[in-house]
Amino acid sequence: MNTTLSPSLQNDIENIVQISAIPSILNIICRTTGMRFSAVARVTDEKWITCISQDEINFGLNTGDELVLETTICNEIRQHANPVIIEDVKKSDSFLNHPTPIQYGFQSYISYPIYRKNGDFFGTLCAIDPEPAKLENKEVRDLFSLYTQLISFHLDAIEELGELSKSLQEEKHVGELRETFIAILGHDLRNPVGTTRMCADILLQMELPEIGRRQANTIKSTSYRMQGLIDNLLDFAKGHLGDGIRLELSDNKLALKKLLRQVSKEIKTVDKEHEINFNIDLVDDFQCDINRICQLYSNLLGNAMKHGALDKPITTQIKSQDGLFSIKVTNSGDKIPEERIQNLFKPFFTTNATNNKSGLGLGLYISSEIAKAHGGKIDVNSTNEKTVFEFSMPIKTKSDAGFNT
Repeated sequence: MNTTLSPSLQNDIENIVQISAIPSILNIICRTTGMRFSAVARVTDEKWITCISQDEINFGLNTGDELVLETTICNEIRQHANPVIIEDVKKSDSFLNHPTPIQYGFQSYISYPIYRKNGDFFGTLCAIDPEPAKLENKEVRDLFSLYTQLISFHLDAIEELGELSKSLQEEKHVGELRETFIAILGHDLRNPVGTTRMCADILLQMELPEIGRRQANTIKSTSYRMQGLIDNLLDFAKGHLGDGIRLELSDNKLALKKLLRQVSKEIKTVDKEHEINFNIDLVDDFQCDINRICQLYSNLLGNAMKHGALDKPITTQIKSQDGLFSIKVTNSGDKIPEERIQNLFKPFFTTNATNNKSGLGLGLYISSEIAKAHGGKIDVNSTNEKTVFEFSMPIKTKSDAGFNT
C-alpha cells in the first residue's frame, strides 16, 4: 500500500481489495475481450491510483501504484463522464495522435466510469493491450456496465456495514459504561440503606412518642423499598453485563418457608392498608435458590400491593406437589389490558399508575429472569374481578437438577 496517500484514499483502495468478486471480474474481462491488463482505478482531481489489477503483460502496476493523472484517459472520463472504447489506436481518428497510447504503448483500450450511489465519481474499470481487440459490441459494453454497477453496489455495502459496525460498537461501549455505573451505584448504596434500617430498628426499641414511632416505621419501610430497588438494579446490570441470573440450590423447605413468611411480613410493614392471606403447603421435596425464589415472591407480592384494591385481601398460595412448585399471588382491582400484559416483563416497563411512581419497571422483569433460570415461567390472568400472577416450575430433585449454579 502507498503510505503517502491520504487515509481516505487508502480506505477507498482497501474497500476495493475487500470485494472478493473483483479478481474474478478482472479475469472475466481479460478472457472475454482478449486483453491482457485490466484494473480498477481510483481517480480523483489530483491522482490516478491502482486499486487492484490483473497484469499479463508486465505493465507493472500493483495495488497503490500511481500514474500521472494528466497522462491518463481516465482523467478525461472523470470530466466528461462517458466510457471510452478504442479497438485499434492506429485506426482511431480521435486517439491516433493522442499522447496517452503513445506513452503507455497500448493499441486497444476500454474504460467505464464507476459512480457511487450518491452520484460521486469514484474511478474506472479499465483494460488495455498492446494489440488491437474487438470491443465495439453489445456484449462487452453490457459486461462493463454491469460490473461497474456491481462494484459501486459493493462499495456502498462495505461502507454501510462499516458505519453500522462502528455505531454498534459505540452503542455497546456506552451501554457497558451505563450498566457498570448502575452496578457500582447499586453496590455503594447498599451500605447506607442497611445503616438506615439498622438505625430505625434501634429507634423502635426505644420508648418513643407515637409520632416518633410512626416516623421510625416509615424510615424502616422506606429502606426496604430502597433495598428492593437496588437489588433489581444490580440484577439488571449483572444480567446485561453477561453474568445472568446464577442460582445457589438448596432443598431446605423449612428455610424456604421461613423466608417466604418473612417477605410477607416485611411487605406488610411497608403497606399496612392491605390484608395478606398467606397459604403455604410444601409437600414434595425439590431444589431451588431460596433467596431468588423469595425475591421473585417479593416482587409479585409488592406488585399486587401496588395495584390491588384496598378493600379486598391479597391471597398467596404456595405449594409443591404433583411434580410442580408454584407461587400464586391474587389481588382484586382493575383489569390489566391485554396489550399491557404483553409488555409487563420487559425491563423499565411501568403502568404509570399513581401508586407506582417510584418503581423502576424492573421487578417483574427480574422475576421472569429468575423463573427462566429455574426452568419455570410466570403466567398472568387478569379479569374485571381479579388479577393472578402465577410462577410455576417443574420440581427437580438433587439427583436430576440441571440448573446453572
